[in-house]
Amino acid sequence: MFEFEIKSRDGRARTAQFTTPHGTVQTPMFMPVGTQGSVKGISAQELKDIGSQMVLGNTYHLMLRPGHEMVAVHGGLPGFTAYPGPFLTDSGGFQVMSLGHMRKISEEGVVFKSHLDGSPVHLTPERSVEVQQGLGADVMMAFDECPPFPAEVPYIKSSLERTVRWLERCLKAKTREDQALFAIVQGGIHRELRQQSLDATVPFATPGFAIGGLAVGESKDEMFPAVGFTARGLPENKPRYLMGVGHPEDLVAGIALGVDMFDCVYPTRTGRFGYALTDDGRLNMNSAAPRSELKPIDPDCDCYACTHHTRAYLAHLIKAEEMLAPRLLSLHNLRYLHRLVERARAAIEAGEFQTWATEWGERYFRNRPAGAPLPEWFARAVRGED
Repeated sequence: MFEFEIKSRDGRARTAQFTTPHGTVQTPMFMPVGTQGSVKGISAQELKDIGSQMVLGNTYHLMLRPGHEMVAVHGGLPGFTAYPGPFLTDSGGFQVMSLGHMRKISEEGVVFKSHLDGSPVHLTPERSVEVQQGLGADVMMAFDECPPFPAEVPYIKSSLERTVRWLERCLKAKTREDQALFAIVQGGIHRELRQQSLDATVPFATPGFAIGGLAVGESKDEMFPAVGFTARGLPENKPRYLMGVGHPEDLVAGIALGVDMFDCVYPTRTGRFGYALTDDGRLNMNSAAPRSELKPIDPDCDCYACTHHTRAYLAHLIKAEEMLAPRLLSLHNLRYLHRLVERARAAIEAGEFQTWATEWGERYFRNRPAGAPLPEWFARAVRGED
């Protein structure tokens, strides 16, 4: 039911076709985040209209509310949400890190205090798989421990070893053949620990692999060498998923290093705060300038906001605190990221990715000091260097 076929390569960047039970997607791709079964402010039809290919759901949140049993009654997330395409569910592992003040980790699993009512919540590898199977996602993630940043090396080493043991338990608990379970490589920003995690994880030969434990507070100078090193150690014939990453510059750099799948709340969260994503950087729609501009956010964008409204109108909605404002900006931001990966795919297919990515970077980082080169982490990634 799952097939990953590489279509073209340019350096380390590649395009591929990933077949799942609920549809075939083209990579590289960005996945909107529907934490609670909804991408904030965006309908299922709008997700389809802007070119979303796969949506991410959150195991921890959906387990608490409404419960995976209710989702299963609807035939899984596609039936529950009316979004007919593939879903990917995280395992709850990110909450192991983000809810650090509300949880206790043991070899058995994690005990949380519910953020809803403070009641104890037990999440183990077996429970995570049970919930994800009920959610009916095409792609499930193995339950892992995501260390915070910074963390001591002994702790990161201990947590990645536990993640491998939990992966074994996840695979034993999995019973459905119509769902793929991806393993997660940890190790923080440390190459020796990344290599240890790769050596222990890759032999499980799961249908795909995720690069975890990054974008949790480290600098981009620290993150992207770890991304490149990890991606280089993953199988060529399996999808590679960089978890929780979605800034435009990070997508371009990650694609250059051979990453196929991305997700992040950034485009919708940024839209709710009144910012629009463009090739010229992030546009602050809260500022005075857009209030008198009779042009769209981006004349090259084909989203509803850009084809129907001026910056002045959108800025007015923000100033008036109309609920339409964050919806339209979120819609634009998601479409911008989808268009960005579409352009990246076209550049890879044409054998011009490095040139395209460099030119994109020159424009995107235009506010750097005069005569200054592109950020070193970005330039190295575009060249395919760890």
